[in-house]
Amino acid sequence: LRQRYGWAEFFLFSEDRNRPIRMFDEVPQRWAVGGPFQAHQGSADRGEYYTFQVGVWAHRAALPRLSVELDALQGRKGGVIPRRALTCFNIEGIDWAGQGFRKDVSVAAGRVQPLWFGVDVDSALAPDVYEGDVTISAEGVRPQKIRVALTVGPALAVNHGDDEPTRLTRLRWLNSQRAANDELVAPFTPMTREGRWVGVLGRRLLVGPDGLPAQVTSTFTPSVTRVDGAPRELLAAPMRLDVTAADGTPLDWRGAAPAFGPRTDGAVTWQVQREGGNGLVMDLRARMEFDGTAEYQVSLRAREATSLGDVRLVLPLRADAARYMMGLGQPGGRRPATFAWTWDVARKNQDAVWLGDVNAGVQLTLKDEAYVRPLNTNFYLSKPLVLPRSWGNGGRGGCALSTVPVEPTRVARRSGAGPATADSVVTLTCFSGQHTLAAGETLRFDLRLALTPFKPIDTDAQWATRYFHAFVPVDSIARRGANTVNVHHANRVNPWINYPFLESAQMKAYVDSAHARGIKAKIYYTVREITNHAPELWAIRSLGDEVLARGPGGGGAWLMEHGGDDYLSAWHVAGIRDAALVTSGVSRWHNFYVEGLDWLVKHVGIDGLYIDDVAFDRTTMKRVRRVLDQGNRGALIDLHSANQFNVRDGFASSANLYLEHFPFINRLWFGEYFDYNSKPDFWLVELSGIPFGLMGEMLEKGGHPWRGLTFGMTNRMPWSGDPAPLWAVWDAFGMAGSQMSGWWTPGAPVVTDDTLVLASTYHKPGRALVALGNWSSDPRSVRLRIDWAALGIQPRGARIVAPAVRDFQEAGQWPPGEPITVPAAKGLLLELTGTPLAPAGRNRRRQ
Repeated sequence: LRQRYGWAEFFLFSEDRNRPIRMFDEVPQRWAVGGPFQAHQGSADRGEYYTFQVGVWAHRAALPRLSVELDALQGRKGGVIPRRALTCFNIEGIDWAGQGFRKDVSVAAGRVQPLWFGVDVDSALAPDVYEGDVTISAEGVRPQKIRVALTVGPALAVNHGDDEPTRLTRLRWLNSQRAANDELVAPFTPMTREGRWVGVLGRRLLVGPDGLPAQVTSTFTPSVTRVDGAPRELLAAPMRLDVTAADGTPLDWRGAAPAFGPRTDGAVTWQVQREGGNGLVMDLRARMEFDGTAEYQVSLRAREATSLGDVRLVLPLRADAARYMMGLGQPGGRRPATFAWTWDVARKNQDAVWLGDVNAGVQLTLKDEAYVRPLNTNFYLSKPLVLPRSWGNGGRGGCALSTVPVEPTRVARRSGAGPATADSVVTLTCFSGQHTLAAGETLRFDLRLALTPFKPIDTDAQWATRYFHAFVPVDSIARRGANTVNVHHANRVNPWINYPFLESAQMKAYVDSAHARGIKAKIYYTVREITNHAPELWAIRSLGDEVLARGPGGGGAWLMEHGGDDYLSAWHVAGIRDAALVTSGVSRWHNFYVEGLDWLVKHVGIDGLYIDDVAFDRTTMKRVRRVLDQGNRGALIDLHSANQFNVRDGFASSANLYLEHFPFINRLWFGEYFDYNSKPDFWLVELSGIPFGLMGEMLEKGGHPWRGLTFGMTNRMPWSGDPAPLWAVWDAFGMAGSQMSGWWTPGAPVVTDDTLVLASTYHKPGRALVALGNWSSDPRSVRLRIDWAALGIQPRGARIVAPAVRDFQEAGQWPPGEPITVPAAKGLLLELTGTPLAPAGRNRRRQ
């Protein structure tokens, strides 16, 4: 080739879609025989999305920064395929957030770079041959061309050809903008703005003069089941960003009031510009969305060379509204009085912290403009967090927590939101240390705030939705009492991990059979890894590390034989030869995922997703929720995670790591490696989901059925025991419509006299089901303090009964007021019944 085409600095070879270019260090014999610059001959149906390739071989020297020019394709009979219908996936595209972008692609000397092209053939186009040139060039070399001749036949493609994955028409999904908008999803309500108060479901944020929150209030009830409670303040004083000069003098900021952008149902924006006394300019831009998540872009720009002593974010919280903490290396549970943390991105996936109570809280995430979502689930060390240049400051940044008792009248009242009653103030201070800015230099101190809870808990859905987590005949699922099946991968209807399209006919038959029995059918489908069976694999390999993570190779035999040495191996099922590669984090593959989900809902009829850890961001999860709601109202998402507080996962709390997704999912299943002997406050914050508007289930070693019931949790059939006997008790009691009053709820109608035995009550007028959980390794004798009036039961003649439940408890009965022995490290499930009180009698005191 070099001898025959010595005049060419590089070679171009065309290939159809059915022969993906796989070798990036060698050229195939057929290229040598056929020669470069041969016209591409392709054929497509009307309405089809046609794809093809051009291989660029840098046979002589490196090719820096390729550029591609595409002609419109002219028909011989006068028709045209316009330029806008053509794209080169390697050079341009639409990112996961719906924004256009361009990529720099260079080719090292001796390497082959496949370029994948797409042609959107209009369904109204007349059959003909359409021709045009593809011109490819690089810096410092002459451009080369390949002629493209596309024969469009008379047949009309179905769904652009997407129903046949091997046609690779689905590559157009990489640039999809489906559901990338601000539309609401259930149960969220349109946002409000009254002056500087911005409102979302159950929460309001007061925008201070500097654009940061001056106050946050929540009207979620203590049970988190409604949003009509009394307003509860979270902040003891306005949040602020303190900047000091090199000598420690605080800068005096001046500027106009916040300017708000147009309000939509799904988002409210505002911005502020302020100036400091030393030529420093602060630009703040904020966007709050309908789920209560606010993204802040905070820029500090120096008009002249400037030295700063520190930049500190100060978050003063009312102690009574910050009982619990999770994140920055602190496992979920009771908040410590003091706490200190510094950045260590090489080992720790830690950049966020949640502080709050069950019905009011806030998560703070620190980042800058260079933020890239890290890998998770055993792969964090392969692609860790990028240290923020601002907050991290080379490792000098960090956070500190302090608690200071104060007189109620001394709590700062700068919010104008009512009287203060806090007994003490919990202050989280995130500092960055000294900075030196050159003239014109900008530092970005970005942050995200997520106001919790996100939504009211749907307790009726918790009692009614009963999972069977395995691919088995639907008749056996119905016999076991479950009504929702999760179809994992590595089975005949969903064999290949995260590519549930190649056996879609069998999957649809299974889903249809489930629907015939009144059973919902959900599937395992995520983006964390991609099977080697995906027809698009070689196209996305051509995108470098945009979709697939870099790594040392290895893994299954197929990967080692075909994958080269620059990939990260993942799940491998030897029996069916399914070998997966780890994805790189956030990429256009998320667009593909959203479109794939839409196709599955419409063509297979799935009822939702089982997500095994989340490798995509909140933006993608919103799109996923919209697609499900639009195609199958009532579709469900349950999220599973193993405990990631370990060295491989960067010592991250799963609930804190995935908190951004909680507004859009239905249930948690936090399973492997969680210790169900942990304290109740750990259960509450890290496992239950309750402070965030969710409920969950248990997994590790069957969970702990007795303690789990105090959070409304059972295990999941058949992976972690058999909850059917407990489901039977729920059905006999009639859990639908009952009110949950957990042990964490102030004024709960049933409490014990023992701090190691906790009681949660599920009640309706005249009846109650009480779950007792013993956190002691010894049997405990406890007495119940019961507010019979709150339960609507006449105390005289009331009964406390323990129904017999297989593998859970033996039958028992106790007179009210008598001690009850709760087995060691277990618990009891009690029914409280009696004569219903007349409505006027429901003001009796607790007895």
